[in-house]
Amino acid sequence: MKRLAVLISLLALSSLALASPALAAPAPSNDTFGGATVIGSLPFSDTVDTTKATTDANDAEANASCGAPATDASVWYQLTPDTDESIVVDASDSSYPAGVIVVTGSPGSFSFVACGFFFGGGAPQPKATGGPFVFSVSAGQTYSIVAFDPQFDSGGNGGTLNITVDVAPPPPVVTLTVDPAGHFNKSGSATVTGTVLCTGIADPGFIDVQLSQHVGRVATVSGFGETQFTCDGTTQVWSAEVFPFSGLFKGGKATSDSFASACGPFQCGGDEVTRSISLRS
Repeated sequence: MKRLAVLISLLALSSLALASPALAAPAPSNDTFGGATVIGSLPFSDTVDTTKATTDANDAEANASCGAPATDASVWYQLTPDTDESIVVDASDSSYPAGVIVVTGSPGSFSFVACGFFFGGGAPQPKATGGPFVFSVSAGQTYSIVAFDPQFDSGGNGGTLNITVDVAPPPPVVTLTVDPAGHFNKSGSATVTGTVLCTGIADPGFIDVQLSQHVGRVATVSGFGETQFTCDGTTQVWSAEVFPFSGLFKGGKATSDSFASACGPFQCGGDEVTRSISLRS
């Protein structure tokens, strides 16, 4: 009888354990707007199991201006920057296609700021494509960041979210000069020269030159040329041949409008110079 009583007790405890909802994994603590994780300093990173995260009307409101097909498995963060700056958010290292929406304000009066995700032409994606993307912030303003599962993979609820938030690197700084004298060529084109200095992390930059010249009393010859430069922190001499759309460039005064630009990982920088130049042979 004693053994039977012990066995019955064990079976009862086992049944209670199996029936107990307390053993189910809880939703993340930042599952809703009210429980948003406060980002106290940058850089910030977080890894969250969002398989038990839910979605609600606040997610739908935040998504109204973004247009994701779903906002499943959402988790919330809040950032209040001390200075005006640009912020970069990245969720692309997650285990599922992730989306990110940024809003200001409170539920019922959200103001859309930015969002990032990749539709992929309707094709399922092998991993998250929720960033990186950049948005500008103002000091003292609170920004709510919601990361979610837009169901681009036609699958279920979330997975492992890996999200980072940081200050975006500054755009490259470009300084352009244009020489006061250029050259006209026998073919009718013109050559414009100058220097360019680019500092920062950037892909190869471009210089676009638009040139116009009054020829005779009423005719105007205009044309376009371009060249490339590297962003390596050194002053470089550049030269661009400008080909006329019609007519021929000749000796004399002309107006050059030159624009140099280079783009870093998230932002671009540039410089523009408009000046009169003298075309010589």
